[in-house]
Amino acid sequence: RGPAGRGMAAAAFERRVLRSAAEHHYLRVRLELPDGGARPNAAQFKQLVVTALRELHGEVGAALPVDVLTYEEKTLSAILRVISSGLVKLWSALTLLGFYQNRRCAFRVLQTSPFLLALSGNSRELVLD
Repeated sequence: RGPAGRGMAAAAFERRVLRSAAEHHYLRVRLELPDGGARPNAAQFKQLVVTALRELHGEVGAALPVDVLTYEEKTLSAILRVISSGLVKLWSALTLLGFYQNRRCAFRVLQTSPFLLALSGNSRELVLD
């Protein structure tokens, strides 16, 4: 058995541990839009997430419970909460979404964690006087 076999077992084990350990996963995301156009408000942002899920996974995907915990219209950044079993569905749907109101767009997943506290502060963004 080569190293590839051990890697597969480790990945499967890790997936099972994460699934059982946390009920929800949290994602810090940013929507990238070309300049000069309407920016989505909180309700439109949530609708965009649901649209992304519906386009990739159909009505079953659109029914996935996703909560927008925080949304900053200025930076188009948000923290999303999804049940852990839906993490891959949400992440893939966001990654593959390419348009908002007929303008090209892209979601960037900046961080993901089973712990909300892990997303509350990013040491790279600290401004020290």
